[in-house]
Amino acid sequence: MSTLGDGTRAVRAGLPAPEQYEPSLPGPVFAAHFHLSGEPVGPYTYGRDTNPTWTHLERAIGELEAPGKEVSTTVFASGMAAISAVLFSQLRAGDTVVLPDDGYQALPLVREQLTAFGVEVRTAPTGGDAQLALLEGAKLLWIESPSNPGLDVCDIRRLVTAAHGAGALVAVDNTLATPIGQRPLELGADFSVASDTKGMTGHGDILLGHVTCRDDRLTADVRRWRKVVGAIPGPMEAWLAHRSLATLQLRVERQCATALALAEALAKRSEVTGLRYPGLPTDPSHATAVRQMRRFGSVVSFELADRGTAERFLDALRLVDDATSFGGVRSTAERRGRWGGDAVPEGFIRFSVGAEDPEDLLADVERALDEAAR
Repeated sequence: MSTLGDGTRAVRAGLPAPEQYEPSLPGPVFAAHFHLSGEPVGPYTYGRDTNPTWTHLERAIGELEAPGKEVSTTVFASGMAAISAVLFSQLRAGDTVVLPDDGYQALPLVREQLTAFGVEVRTAPTGGDAQLALLEGAKLLWIESPSNPGLDVCDIRRLVTAAHGAGALVAVDNTLATPIGQRPLELGADFSVASDTKGMTGHGDILLGHVTCRDDRLTADVRRWRKVVGAIPGPMEAWLAHRSLATLQLRVERQCATALALAEALAKRSEVTGLRYPGLPTDPSHATAVRQMRRFGSVVSFELADRGTAERFLDALRLVDDATSFGGVRSTAERRGRWGGDAVPEGFIRFSVGAEDPEDLLADVERALDEAAR
């Protein structure tokens, strides 16, 4: 399927071979155990290890992550479960890991746990490829590009080459881009990781995550971790996620186009500062982004004068939900500083563009900005 377009691949990904009188996408399999006489061999033995519904979803995600290539995907109950599986399956006491210091809000919690386990944690910003300076002696490099919520971008190929030269594995958190926007394994990464709660499933109603690897040994490590900690998705969630993948390209195309239009509109507003969107030609990361990204994501970040202005803006919006998370078909926005875990100003807004008509959404934002300034 490597020559097919993204939309065709998305609607066909992971489907089993056609069978007369059977559905094209079989329903979820609810089973804790399976018939298993004799030796415990075969694809399905116990529900914490494998499930046919996971199998279809994992094949589908693999086909999107690396079309035409042999890769293996492991699905998890959440994005954090996927992140933890990579880090804790690969790192031991005495190892060194390099993390971004401007990444997802829960990474500092992971850092605390790694440190408690005797792992040395080094951090540097995503922008400017700053993690390059910390690779000596590292076992694993963790990249988040674009970063959340600041939307900085690093040169993944450059970092991968340097990390592999230093003997380190590389994991890329690809949540913001999705495989429709960026393919970390094609850029040389060893792990492509995502919270599928966000853009991959795109409806704000499923918690899910995945890890895709090129190396079967790394996949075995990740799957063993899933089995040990039991961080498994329910079959209904897995089935809903697979169903949602069919519209991935349609959703992402609309969201990215509208996100760029929103960024262009915000750039003309004098009260908006700190605007970031990798697809905007004036963005500091644009030159790097165009070399490795195929689409630039649904998230736009910017700053308003202060907390009060930001809250008035959010209150004035009518077509945008004040909610955390991103990547859904309904636009959301939030004052990110309310959580206290990101190094952002009080007036910092993370805006996730949905699938609304662009004209309606932009008009709502313009009106809300006008009201917030009064």
